[in-house]
Amino acid sequence: MTSEPPHRFPQPLRAGPLYPAMENNDPGAWVGIIANWTAAGLELAGILVLVAGTAITSFLFLRAGLRSGTPGWAEAFIPYRANLGRAILLGLELLVAADIVHTVAAPMTLETVGALGLIVLIRTVLSLSLEVEIEGRWPWRRHGPDPEPRATEPRSKSPPTRQ
Repeated sequence: MTSEPPHRFPQPLRAGPLYPAMENNDPGAWVGIIANWTAAGLELAGILVLVAGTAITSFLFLRAGLRSGTPGWAEAFIPYRANLGRAILLGLELLVAADIVHTVAAPMTLETVGALGLIVLIRTVLSLSLEVEIEGRWPWRRHGPDPEPRATEPRSKSPPTRQ
């Protein structure tokens, strides 16, 4: 008798090969079922945020660029990049939450915990990189002095004056 791997997407709520623990009215089976449905909802929300965020920010970029003409494209690009990064960041956060919820439903093995750890690590590094790209500073330096001007911003040619 071979055991089937746990399904990634929610299935109908009934006892049988997918949910054998439900035959004994095991409360743990309900936790797994609810976790699967919740994780699927979070994954769907993450995908929708990524797709909608990309579409909306691209539309706003095109509108701003077309209204302003040639010089407006460069000015429209900076907020476009920041808003696109925010949409990706929010979508990634929802996908990480879905992965964490999936661990509740999945059997705890070294392989599943390792896979989750790797996924969360990769998505956390991506989130931090996007945060730095958007804000121009590390998240824990948010309330410090303003960061150095970026390469796209003109630097002052005169030295700072002392009083």
